[in-house]
Amino acid sequence: MVDKTLGKRIDGVKYYDRKGAYLIAVEKNMLAVVQTPKGYFLLGGGFEEKENHIECIKRECLEETGYDVVIQDYIGCAEEYCLHNELGYFHPLQFYYSGKIASKISEPIENDHIFNWISMENIEEKMYIKAQAWAVRNYLDRGSSCRV
Repeated sequence: MVDKTLGKRIDGVKYYDRKGAYLIAVEKNMLAVVQTPKGYFLLGGGFEEKENHIECIKRECLEETGYDVVIQDYIGCAEEYCLHNELGYFHPLQFYYSGKIASKISEPIENDHIFNWISMENIEEKMYIKAQAWAVRNYLDRGSSCRV
């Protein structure tokens, strides 16, 4: 079930669909993110074949940061209809989970992804993907007991 839809689907347009799973890890009012040349993103990414949500988050976090993560609770799902500079009409469907950063296992393999903690203040303005900003706000508004 989709909890939030951003943008509007245009009839007759072929969209590039991309499903993914993402981690919302908050510690001392700081959010774990990766920074790329485009901006800030939640840790996580697109599914590989036969991968479930948890496997996807754990793999992506390891690739992006070198850290293992602990997944706690399901937060929600959001989709967005937008025009991507490189992909054309884009439809990401993203599933969000709370959790925490655990131990460092290896060095990251995605060189253009820099692991960072950013302040939760004005988080909506900081996140590159609007759906991810919605997910973080949803997590905070719930007063989640999952906060570390």
